[in-house]
Amino acid sequence: MRFWRWVADHWVLVVGLLVLAYLFLPIVVVFLLSVNRPANRLSYDLSPEWTLDYWLDPFGAPGVGAALRVSVGIALLATIVATVLGTLMAFALARHRFRGRGTTNVLIFLPMATPEVVMGSSLLALFVTLRVPLGFWTVVVAHVLFCLSFVVVTVKARLAGLDPRLREAAMDLYANEWQTFRKVTLPLVLPGIAAAAMLSLSLSFDDFIITNFNSGTTVTFPMYVWGAAQRGIPRQVNVIGTAVFLVALVLVIVVQTRGRRKARVV
Repeated sequence: MRFWRWVADHWVLVVGLLVLAYLFLPIVVVFLLSVNRPANRLSYDLSPEWTLDYWLDPFGAPGVGAALRVSVGIALLATIVATVLGTLMAFALARHRFRGRGTTNVLIFLPMATPEVVMGSSLLALFVTLRVPLGFWTVVVAHVLFCLSFVVVTVKARLAGLDPRLREAAMDLYANEWQTFRKVTLPLVLPGIAAAAMLSLSLSFDDFIITNFNSGTTVTFPMYVWGAAQRGIPRQVNVIGTAVFLVALVLVIVVQTRGRRKARVV
């Protein structure tokens, strides 16, 4: 009775924990597959034999290392370009009034709402019309285009939450425009920019549909996994997937810890 009374009093917490368990269940399965030796190449069931051989040789499967390097390179380039351009656009939309501002705000959301099949095929038609060879750089351009909207929306939301009196106070203390931006505005907006960059990085690294339309002969990590599924996905793929998740988890924990420490100091 005491247990059920506690559940009734904390039902929101219980539902939240169940939802989190459901979301993390595929990640747990991926981790278990990374330390399990399959019965055969086409088997995805857990066998009684457990091993760390795949973690000791994560690039042992042919082609997985090259595909991972391509995906990381594309994701980094797309993230850098999209973050810089998106941050500038967010500042322009949040701080300035100009003709077409409302239309621009609407157009920013279109890449987010457009199905990836439509965007991928449209970009393919554009590249073919302009006779641009499909490959690494067309994928980078495509990823920048769909990551840009997420950066603008994220940074703009951060700017909307800033108190304008902080900027005015800095100007009253004889700080010029550049000093106010560098010492007041940028540190306050930096968490939003970092969040936008991490979101762009994950979206670019994970994308398959748009990449498949515009990659040509370039093979990214998601495309490698899709191709390998026809002949048996190697266990090294599960190792890399688990490692990527752990890296992202560590980054989130570090950012949250630093944020809480700064909040305590303030």
